[in-house]
Amino acid sequence: MKKSLIFFLMLWSSIFMYAQHLSITGKVTDKLDEPIIGASVLVKGTSNGVITDLNGVFNMKNVPSDGVLTVSYIGYKDVEVKINPSQTSYAITLEEDNQMLDEVVVVGFGTQKKVNLTGAVASVDNKKLESRPVTSVGQALQGVVPGLNVSMPDAGGKLDANPSFNIRGTGNLGTGSSASPLVLIDGVAGDINQLNPQDIDNISVLMDAASAAIYGSRAPFGVILVTTKKGKQGKTSISYSNNLRWSRPTNIPDMLDAYTFAQYFNRAIDNLGSGAAHFFSDITMERIQQFMRGEITTTADPSLSQNGNCFAFNTNSNDNQNWPRNFIDKTAFGQEHNLSLSGGNERVQYYVSGAFFDQDGQMNYADDNKKRYNASARISAEITKWMRLEFNSRFIREDIGMPTFLKLYGDRFFSETTKLHPNMPLYDNNGHYTRNPKLMQLTSGGRSNTQNDTYFTQGSLILTPVKGLTIHGDLAIRTGSYEHLYNVARVYLYDKDNNPVPEQWLGGDADLAAGKTWAYSEQQRSSMITSSAYADYSLNFLEKHNLKVMVGMNSESYRYNNVWAKRSDVMSDSNPDVNTSTGTQSNGAYRGEWSSLGYFGRVNYDFDGRYLFEFNIRRDGSSRFRADQRWATFPSVSVGWNIARESFWEPLSEWVNTLKPRFSYGSLGNQNTNSYYPTYAIQNVTVGSPDAGGRWLLTTDSKSNIAGAPGLVSSLLTWERVYSYNYGVDFGAFNNRLSGYFNYFIRDTKDMVGPAQEISPIVGASAPSRNNTSLRTKGWELQLNWQDRIGDFNYNVAFNLSDSRTHVTEYPNASKSLSTYYEGQELGQIWGYESVGMAKTDEEMAAHLEKVNQNTIPGISLAPSGWKAGDMMYADLDGDGKITNGENTVDNPGDRKIIGNSTPRYRFGFNIGAEWKGFDLSVFFQGVAKRDYLLSGMIFWGVNGDAWSSTGYVEHWDFFRPEGDPLGANTDAYYPRPLWTSNQNRQSQSQFLQNAAYIRLKNLQIGYTLPKAWTRKAGLERVRVFFSGDNLWTGTAINKNFDPEALYQNGMTYPLSRTLSCGINVTL
Repeated sequence: MKKSLIFFLMLWSSIFMYAQHLSITGKVTDKLDEPIIGASVLVKGTSNGVITDLNGVFNMKNVPSDGVLTVSYIGYKDVEVKINPSQTSYAITLEEDNQMLDEVVVVGFGTQKKVNLTGAVASVDNKKLESRPVTSVGQALQGVVPGLNVSMPDAGGKLDANPSFNIRGTGNLGTGSSASPLVLIDGVAGDINQLNPQDIDNISVLMDAASAAIYGSRAPFGVILVTTKKGKQGKTSISYSNNLRWSRPTNIPDMLDAYTFAQYFNRAIDNLGSGAAHFFSDITMERIQQFMRGEITTTADPSLSQNGNCFAFNTNSNDNQNWPRNFIDKTAFGQEHNLSLSGGNERVQYYVSGAFFDQDGQMNYADDNKKRYNASARISAEITKWMRLEFNSRFIREDIGMPTFLKLYGDRFFSETTKLHPNMPLYDNNGHYTRNPKLMQLTSGGRSNTQNDTYFTQGSLILTPVKGLTIHGDLAIRTGSYEHLYNVARVYLYDKDNNPVPEQWLGGDADLAAGKTWAYSEQQRSSMITSSAYADYSLNFLEKHNLKVMVGMNSESYRYNNVWAKRSDVMSDSNPDVNTSTGTQSNGAYRGEWSSLGYFGRVNYDFDGRYLFEFNIRRDGSSRFRADQRWATFPSVSVGWNIARESFWEPLSEWVNTLKPRFSYGSLGNQNTNSYYPTYAIQNVTVGSPDAGGRWLLTTDSKSNIAGAPGLVSSLLTWERVYSYNYGVDFGAFNNRLSGYFNYFIRDTKDMVGPAQEISPIVGASAPSRNNTSLRTKGWELQLNWQDRIGDFNYNVAFNLSDSRTHVTEYPNASKSLSTYYEGQELGQIWGYESVGMAKTDEEMAAHLEKVNQNTIPGISLAPSGWKAGDMMYADLDGDGKITNGENTVDNPGDRKIIGNSTPRYRFGFNIGAEWKGFDLSVFFQGVAKRDYLLSGMIFWGVNGDAWSSTGYVEHWDFFRPEGDPLGANTDAYYPRPLWTSNQNRQSQSQFLQNAAYIRLKNLQIGYTLPKAWTRKAGLERVRVFFSGDNLWTGTAINKNFDPEALYQNGMTYPLSRTLSCGINVTL
């Protein structure tokens, strides 16, 4: 009986235990029955949890029969499912959560719920970057975040050029330091434009001092935090994507045909009134017409010679070329391939990826190309319940090849080619390249090849010894290796008898004279070691009080080394190198290093999620300053109020369900000086030589050494200070289908390094720079989002708008001279004369000159013909009867005034997205709503001086011609009458101020995701095909010769690209 009782009790106990611990399975989907990958499934009140796999499926053990499952995923409402002891399989559907209150945003050294943020932080997910046919991440960010200003470089679309960033407008005057934001990639400073866009998980932009203060003196003008992808629990996922692209220039101005061009140039000489002979003779004009009619085929008069026995290639030639299209009218091919592998279990997660990018340049004859190779690996392993190790490694290689002419003399190249006239032949009568096209330098003048390697490795240790406490330790090493090799090779003209004639490479440079060759080699090495140790502790007490405290330290050490050598007389152009050269050699080297150390802390407190408070403090030390100026402390504070969580708001919550005003203030220092050692001076010692102007010692063969006095430095030179105020509000309405934020900010940059005060010449050295300049920037940002669903149709609309204005509040310019900055100046101001208009008759001009003497314009080069119909009339603003610049000061500018401002205003971005039954559409516009620009140079003016400073495009034919003119009357012309060598009409003035505002269809993308019923038959989880285009259309009022995004160098720059692409994304 006793044994039977024991057996019965054991059996009952086992049955009871079995009933209490179940093994279950399930699938999590959305309303469209699509699986949700990576959803969290947790037994409520325990740490027992799993993540759904690529099919949305999960499997769990040891689930209590009376337990409750909590299922959650970002962007969806949490669901609780009560366990049924008799059920082992569950189908769970999640609904989208438009409120997104629990969205997590990456901030300095951690994350925060978006609903609890009190600083100005914007975030970008990887969807904004996917499938864009761009050469860098920076291009994809343009117009996406209000306040993050992305500008195309001075080099335009050249393959080795990357966009530049600023946050909230101009931060300093650029004389002593940098105002660029700090870019951190997984916590380590790096170049965002080198990254593979497919490796990026999200980007956070820290706008205000309160958000950036935790990074101290390296981030006075904001931070761009890039977080790369990591592995997730689930079965191994393999993804492949490609992008094939074809690019063409966004804008190619067309030249006048050769005969019209000749008429234009000759008219400019006639208008001069000097009696000078025409630039193009009647004989040349006739030959040009004959060539254009097909009556002759030779491009120059065979009886004439130039440069010895060569065919004529300047004024005596008669071709009909359109030079801009000769050089840049090319469809360039590019391709991008990405492969990644990710997955893991409860203990170990991994992400490994590789990418290849290949892009040809847009120039004919140049054979310029860029290749980039990316490889990355990120592994996270749970060693114990309270210890986790993470390893992150990344390698990047960039190879860029192009002609030496384009690499070293890009500005000169576009200047030289702009001067080409359409009558100048591409080939001479024997089929050889002629001199002026500069094609010889592109095709055979030498090559430039650069290789840039970056290796990044990071190890992290995360400890959670007790509940609420997390300890982090990070160590990262980033090394860089840069190699640049280029050569200048001999180029030849060919005479009429096909004999090669050595030709100068470029005029005005002895190193580039005819027959000269040389090779150049440069090596750079850099390394940065970054270490961080910090701990954060979270505590909830008395139910509604939440406290989080973080303290830590961070150090950075950077070293840089550069060596170069150059040698002339290359023995073989097929193997150019310093070692294979025999001539004069020169070399040099540079080494620099800096380090910083910082201690930081942050306190976050909120009461019931309603009243929010954050305090940050950073104590920084920098090696760039002297010991007594090396350390500084930078505090910040921010507060917020979630009004919509108050009980009195409940009657309004149906319409406005999120409303959070916030305020922040902080101060930061700027250690990013342009010099590593701004408070130290070096005495340079050079060796004199007879051919360099030196002197031999009288008694020996030694060369005399020349020592120059070192520059003076200020012992008081110290940190620039940046003070930031931010007033903001986050809002959401209609169940947060409408959401957004608004920020108004004031930023004061004080104690900037400015110009030195004048000192007596007897000192023998220049005065030291001082902290004597200040700026104030004011602006605002607006972000609006709308998302909704109508049946199977999902759509979203996003709009952002931002503006900022910067004024000089302190500058050492007591007279307020207009030749430099002055107190009260708004940056970007354009000063010029006020145009009365263009005289349509000689009588109108004469009547104007009776009142105003225009011959007094400073620096004027007046045509012998004087002022005529078709010339500009300027307003006498100061009423003294003549046009002058006064004393060139703010108080006495003469007849000049502020006619515009070149600072881009009201930058905006507008995106429309939609999805329907597998189809997706995204349309993104970006632009600037207000900007003035004063263009100059030959691309704008056409005739801009003499023959080699002038050109003639189709737009230039719209010049003034009076009634009865043999070329046809044009009294309502845009341009005044062209004048050879005279600048009387080309003064800075209001009439030719350009409206540089624009709107651009930045990206259009159409995709289709194949139904899973199809793809799974082939063993594929997801397949998406897409078509994408960048820079497809531009609306602007600016002169048609220019791209509103590429106004640098007066348009003489590498063009930007219009790109069409297609590709496929496949997940196994």
